[in-house]
Amino acid sequence: MNKTQTGNFFEDFVVGQKIRHATPRTLTEGDVSLYAALYGGRFAVQSSDAFAMDIGYPCAPIDDLLVFHVVFGKSVPDISLNAIANLGYAGCRFLVPVFPGDTLSATSEVIGLRETSNRQSGVVYVRTAGFNQEGTQVLEYVRWVMVRKRAAEVEVGPPVVPELPAALDPADLGEAVPDLVVAQWDDGLSGSRFRFDDYQIGEKIDHVDGMTVEEAEHMLATRLYQNTAKVHFNQWSEGQGRFGRRLIYGGHVISLARSLSFNGLANAFHVAGINGGRHVAPLFAGGTVFAWSEILDKQMLPGREDVGALRVRTVATKDKPCGDFPYKTGEDYDPAVVLDLDYWVLIVR
Repeated sequence: MNKTQTGNFFEDFVVGQKIRHATPRTLTEGDVSLYAALYGGRFAVQSSDAFAMDIGYPCAPIDDLLVFHVVFGKSVPDISLNAIANLGYAGCRFLVPVFPGDTLSATSEVIGLRETSNRQSGVVYVRTAGFNQEGTQVLEYVRWVMVRKRAAEVEVGPPVVPELPAALDPADLGEAVPDLVVAQWDDGLSGSRFRFDDYQIGEKIDHVDGMTVEEAEHMLATRLYQNTAKVHFNQWSEGQGRFGRRLIYGGHVISLARSLSFNGLANAFHVAGINGGRHVAPLFAGGTVFAWSEILDKQMLPGREDVGALRVRTVATKDKPCGDFPYKTGEDYDPAVVLDLDYWVLIVR
């Protein structure tokens, strides 16, 4: 009996299929430090126990995107080990804060399937949920991924494409955040005097800085999340593929863009939800990532006066600074764009 696993191919998935993913992962302060070393995040709430405790947290919560990546990594061996590319996200909500010492596990449900026109692959839609050691759900999101078929000639069923929300309701975003002691929020320590009322819908922010991705960094990050997708992990395999080298995990770009956004959004202390996201183009080691953001909407959370929600579109580019806010020309993206992410952040008022 073969005791090894080669991962699922497109024809192995069935709409309604539920998958319990292996290998729970306990997050420690070491993981937090390594994540900071990889991306250089400077948001005060996630950086300082003292700052976090002053405003109402029991200690500094783990960065929201580190939680996302670890839960995502749990799903890879079952969902996207044989992926060609991860295509996008929707309906992502961060439900409960995660702290050092918490253990994360994950489950997924297949909610859609669509074969591609060349019959060599198909798009798999899954809803993934992450849980802590108490069984409390901490995260949920939908993603869709292009997965190779085992054999092009295999017949598959008719396409099923789920309806996904265009945006999350801001009324559902504040559940994971305690009532803040706003008087204790120190703008000098957080890095900015700009708060909720200082941002306007339509405002664009060039985050100015750039960060070059090294081969060792993105490989270290991929292993940190236990993400075993061949496209990121295996140069022997991918050296013979379409690009001839390993793709950088799209979540790596998201974390880089979030870290860069500190310069302009320093008081946006919590990623509350991801409305939608698209990996527009691949990124490879040696590329330099820049980012800019646009404020799409702003809302106060119901029943709260301490924080508000900003709906932000962050666009990341490779090897092109963002002073002219590169995005689209007509229907086509600027060739430099690698990421288009629409998300909600909570920001102190």
